[in-house]
Amino acid sequence: MPHRATYIFGAVFALAFLAFACDRAPNQPDAAGAAGAATQPSRQLPLLVATTPMVGDVVSAVAGAHAKVVVLIGPGVDPHLWTPTRTDVLEILDADAVFLNGLMLEGRVGDSFARVETAGRPVLRLAQSIDRKELLTDPKRASYFDPHVWMDPTLWAMTAAPIAELLAKLDPQHADEFHANADRYEARAHALADECAQLISSIPSEHRTLVSAHDAFAYFGKRFGLEVYGIQGLSTESEASIADIENLVAHISSKHVPTAFVETTVSDRTIRALVEGCASIGHELKIGEPLYSDSMGRASTPEGSWEGMIRHNARVIAASLGGDNVGGHNVGAQNFGSQPSGGKR
Repeated sequence: MPHRATYIFGAVFALAFLAFACDRAPNQPDAAGAAGAATQPSRQLPLLVATTPMVGDVVSAVAGAHAKVVVLIGPGVDPHLWTPTRTDVLEILDADAVFLNGLMLEGRVGDSFARVETAGRPVLRLAQSIDRKELLTDPKRASYFDPHVWMDPTLWAMTAAPIAELLAKLDPQHADEFHANADRYEARAHALADECAQLISSIPSEHRTLVSAHDAFAYFGKRFGLEVYGIQGLSTESEASIADIENLVAHISSKHVPTAFVETTVSDRTIRALVEGCASIGHELKIGEPLYSDSMGRASTPEGSWEGMIRHNARVIAASLGGDNVGGHNVGAQNFGSQPSGGKR
């Protein structure tokens, strides 16, 4: 996130903090009004604020019925480009705990959540609870880690236990249930990893190359044995140069890669440029069904959960790259002219 966005968020945060404090100042009882204040209704469930839908998914699963979970970044919204609104800031300030992905996924505004910690509210950065040796670095900036850890189910499984530990401190009465929920989430994540491995293993070895709009699938590729190329970098803030596209055109044409993938939260502009470049040298590159990268699908759809988005991706990738074990998911790559525009940037 550009520094300007960081400054704007900091200013909005500070103003909202003052407004929030002032709004609540009159409600602080004095000695005479203490008895009356004691009869005022209190919040029955802890308020947990999550930044992304994927973070909200695991937090909701672990919390169960014992918390209210609010997700700030809606489906289809790019978290790399997210700037919190005043309403978001008020939700953060009112939260009993805040959960981020971390590793700069939420842009530079993620640093500003330190203000919440300073105020005494617990803040958990899920990606940073994963063993550092499991994290991948940015190929262009070695000091930065790839934040897209939810793409590897075995890594995402590791985030459930720290959530349970934090919730157990907030609500000790339900600690056993939080830990049991975390264990179930971990088990489902590992079962999902096995399912994805079976799907991807059906792709002919010469076609196991995944080309996408931005570099969000490195963890997925590492776990399941795919060579991964993202036209843009780890963040959608970065722009692909003409040289980047020309080099990738030459590489995937030489390997006869059949399909490239757009993403639901990223413009399809660079993928279309890649298709045109391949066509200019005689290689037909098709555009596959969109993948879910930085956001899940709409609520109430199969892809509206973390498990659903990962399963969708595995099935689409397997079907589009020549796999024959696609779990009944009838997906075919589309010709360049028939592919609709990509999602919101």
